[in-house]
Amino acid sequence: MAAIAVTSLLVLSACGGGDDAAGAGGGEQTLNIVGFAVPEEANNAIYETFKETDAGADAAGEPEGSYGASGDQSRAVEGGLEADYVHFSIEPDVTRLVESGQVAEDWKDNETDGIVSRSVVVFVVEEGNPLGIETWDDLLQDDVEIITPNPGSSGAAKWNILAAYGQAIAGGASEDEAKQYLTDFVGNVAALPGSGRDATTAFKDGTGNVLISYENEAILARQSGEAFDYVVPDTTLLIENPGAILEDADPIAQSWLDFVLSEEGQTEFVKKGFRSVIDDLEIPEVEGANDPADPFPAPGTLLTVGEAFGGWSEANAFFDEEDGFVTEILQESGKAE
Repeated sequence: MAAIAVTSLLVLSACGGGDDAAGAGGGEQTLNIVGFAVPEEANNAIYETFKETDAGADAAGEPEGSYGASGDQSRAVEGGLEADYVHFSIEPDVTRLVESGQVAEDWKDNETDGIVSRSVVVFVVEEGNPLGIETWDDLLQDDVEIITPNPGSSGAAKWNILAAYGQAIAGGASEDEAKQYLTDFVGNVAALPGSGRDATTAFKDGTGNVLISYENEAILARQSGEAFDYVVPDTTLLIENPGAILEDADPIAQSWLDFVLSEEGQTEFVKKGFRSVIDDLEIPEVEGANDPADPFPAPGTLLTVGEAFGGWSEANAFFDEEDGFVTEILQESGKAE
């Protein structure tokens, strides 16, 4: 009996977080976030606002967890990395955790179909855009050196490559012609870093002269003082990043997700350069955008994975390790090693 009592006290102490951790619910709750590299700053900003609400009153001072390449992070959670909430680049990285029994099958049953943040694919170029990069065809110039992440680890890479292929199809190309465009595109790739953030770092360090990236990543870099320009091409792809709660998550995780999808949460995303999942959200000025007062211009043609590719179950087959044509193009180029 004494041993049981001691064990119970130890468990309660571990859950309570110490004398200074008391909140409205009787103790601190630590939120473990595991995500792809790009939204870390936005999630941290949202978390600070969340703690000021009644729902977040018991949240610990800082969230725990880690950020990295989306595919790598998903595999890490599948392998046992602790997480209450995951924020990945692409839906298949959540699907992996549904198949492993770690995320509920109905995780997409909300007003945004499981999407918590949005962006579009853009071209990040040197200040002044000395090469005059405006269109996808401009990327095939002999003097262009492209930086885009590796689709073997990065969700950002898959968005970029789908955008490159999809714009060719949207422009009237056949499948064979679109594959040839992608082959020529890969021919100009100078480096394939592991994640979207690694790609930005490589570009900042002087590798390549065009970075294919998220619009929000370009805006955040400019907010941080980088002298980049970026171009939203006339035809581009809508990036939709999913977020989900783990089956054994701390109870605060649901309150967190609800806040992320609220107007307050989405406004914090917008301030960091993301496009809101709330269509009628009032958009503040966004520092670092090409036009801070009108930060998110509507492209002439905005592709989606659902409409252009039939959903992720179809699109992800492009990257299959055995017979995906993107994998084949990268292998033949010798640049994916």
